[in-house]
Amino acid sequence: MKNFVVKTIANAGALAVAVWLLDKITLTGDSTAKKAGTLIVVALIFGLVNWLVKPIVKVLTFPLFILTLGLITLVVNALMLLLTSWLSGKSDLHFHVQGFWTAVVGGLIISIVSWALHVVLPDED
Repeated sequence: MKNFVVKTIANAGALAVAVWLLDKITLTGDSTAKKAGTLIVVALIFGLVNWLVKPIVKVLTFPLFILTLGLITLVVNALMLLLTSWLSGKSDLHFHVQGFWTAVVGGLIISIVSWALHVVLPDED
C-alpha cells in the first residue's frame, strides 16, 4: 500500500512539474486545494493508464522498439499522456494536454521527474 501511495505522489509531482513548465498542459481550478485534488486524481488516472494500457502498447509495438532503439518510448509516453488528458476530460477534471508535441515534451519531463522522485522517495511495501 505504501508503494502505491509513493508512486501516486511521484506521478502527481511529475505532472505538476510538467504543468508548471509547459503552457499547453493546463490544470485549472478555483483554489490551490482543488488543483491539488485534481492533480492527485489525474495522477491516479495516469498510473492506471500506465499500468493497464502501456504494457499492451509496448507488446504491440515491440518491433518498433527494436527498430528505433527504444526512441518509440517517447511516442508511447506521449500517447499515454494524451489518453490521460482525454480520460480526465471525460471525468470532468480540468487537466488538458494540447497537441502531440506538447505531449512528447510533457512525457519526457514526467519520465525524468518521476524517475528522480522514485530515487529519492522510499519504495518498500
